[in-house]
Amino acid sequence: MTTLKVIHANETARPILELQEIGKSYGDLVVLDGINFSVGEGEFVSVVGPSGSGKTTLLMTISGLQPPTSGKVVFGGNAGTGPHDGMSIVFQDYSRSLFPWRRNASNVALGLHRDRILSKDARLDRARSMLEQVGLGSFSRSFPWQLSGGMQQRVAIARALISDPHLLLLDEPLAAVDAQTRAEVQDLILTLAAKRSQAALLVTHDVEEAIYMSDRVIVLTHVPTRVQEEVLVDLPRPRNQLTTREDPKFLKLRHHILSLIHTNRK
Repeated sequence: MTTLKVIHANETARPILELQEIGKSYGDLVVLDGINFSVGEGEFVSVVGPSGSGKTTLLMTISGLQPPTSGKVVFGGNAGTGPHDGMSIVFQDYSRSLFPWRRNASNVALGLHRDRILSKDARLDRARSMLEQVGLGSFSRSFPWQLSGGMQQRVAIARALISDPHLLLLDEPLAAVDAQTRAEVQDLILTLAAKRSQAALLVTHDVEEAIYMSDRVIVLTHVPTRVQEEVLVDLPRPRNQLTTREDPKFLKLRHHILSLIHTNRK
């Protein structure tokens, strides 16, 4: 098994996130076994691997929602085990992550709950502005249950971005939406991340999505999970849903990553 040396898409980018020998066990079951990789400032990185390889466990460990059994998560130069200031996360199950009794602007404003300086009205103003940026300005007073699935996920993305995090964590956020909505929200996330020079780490089971969105793809083995390979995505930006996916380089990367995943299935 060959593991590539870490290569950032932007060689001048400083690491904002470093994983140092991350291990995670549940009793005798070893899920993560010595995970090492980093994410540079402004870099978009995806994580793929066989089903059940612990991708979401890895993301929960990075976020601080659960502690590693061994190793360190270093964010912004500081190691810690709890939730990190400057990180935001978008979950796969957007319908359960939004409060149905709160209007959309109020849901988004929750992303500023740690801000003790802004007044409630100022937080709501910021929330309405953020909803404008994700194309939902006219739905600020609606409730989440009045929106389609794709629109609800846009609300969840707006809430994650309102605090202007240094790193956006994405846990298969588009797995439950239709193909057209998926493409639209992929481009929305890329546009907003580029506009803010924001780093992002995406966990996905969709190899094409990983290649389309990323500067680099981390390919995991099956459990006990290690990094099998780090694949540099040398495709021009901005990306285009038609021309990028038809690029011979894209197809070659797809074949290579799928081959790695298939050879590592149990």
